[in-house]
Amino acid sequence: MNKGIRFTDEFKRDAVAQVVERGYAVSEVAERLGISTKSLYTWKAQYRI
Repeated sequence: MNKGIRFTDEFKRDAVAQVVERGYAVSEVAERLGISTKSLYTWKAQYRI
C-alpha cells in the first residue's frame, strides 16, 4: 500500500465523488487509485455533507 503518503484534499474529494456521485463501488475506486478501501471509507465519512 501507500503507507506514509499524504493525499491532497482535491484527490480525496475526487475519490469520494467517484463513489457518491458517479456510483462506482468503493473497492473498484480504491483499487484503481491504489489506495485502501479503509482510507476511502474514512474520506467518505470526512466529506459527508
